[in-house]
Amino acid sequence: MPNRNLTPEELDLARVLLSDIRERLAVLAGDDAELLFAYRRKIAKQLIYDERSAPNVRRKLKAQKRKEQSGLCAYCREKLPDKYVILDRIVASHGYTAANTRLICERCDRKVQEERRYT
Repeated sequence: MPNRNLTPEELDLARVLLSDIRERLAVLAGDDAELLFAYRRKIAKQLIYDERSAPNVRRKLKAQKRKEQSGLCAYCREKLPDKYVILDRIVASHGYTAANTRLICERCDRKVQEERRYT
């Protein structure tokens, strides 16, 4: 399922919001470039966690999925490598949940990305 795109009107609203956020960060930081950098990093990190969950949450889910899938790739059914496996969201907007994810190998991830036209 392709990810939803914003309409032109929604893009305009997002640009206004981004501009407001930038202005508020500039006010918070004043003339301190290092503080502005730190604020930006914190906000960006938290927004990523809102979408992807925190790394420790994804690590636990990967371990759970590896066990549920008997150590096999959910796509090709071959043995998963010890490292560099992908926790694939079936529907990206539904987040990283047990019901919405599967653990796949790197090779299959590339295939899935091509099928979804993300590459």
